Amino acid sequence: MRPAFVRESLFRKGLKIRKQVIGAEYVERRLQTANEYTWPFEELATKSAWGMIWSRPGLPRKIRSFLNLGVLTALSLPHELRLHIRAALRNGLTRKEIAEALLHCAIYCGYPKAVAALRAMREVYEQVDGEERRKAARKKTKRR
Repeated sequence: MRPAFVRESLFRKGLKIRKQVIGAEYVERRLQTANEYTWPFEELATKSAWGMIWSRPGLPRKIRSFLNLGVLTALSLPHELRLHIRAALRNGLTRKEIAEALLHCAIYCGYPKAVAALRAMREVYEQVDGEERRKAARKKTKRR
């Protein structure tokens, strides 16, 4: 059962943005598997990061995604970085811009962290390309 805070306006606002940026399927999976111990984290993340920060008008989502790529590279968090590389693509960054951002991080964050980030980038691109090929194949099959 979902806690009462899911009806709060800040949570709803954050949830909408969170789904738009990192994907509804991922977010729903997180919420469906949340329990009494992890719900407080989901509430905090959804209200603060998504409802309070990502909703601010001061920066467009594309720039926020650029910032996340740098921060997550600096912190050496490849799992989160893969999630936010997909989000960056959703937010309008090109593959070239993402690669440039990670190259830039090599100088300021260190080469080992940038190498890990580039590995994560390649994995995401391969996954996205595979998903696109499967979608195209399904459309082609439906037309027949």
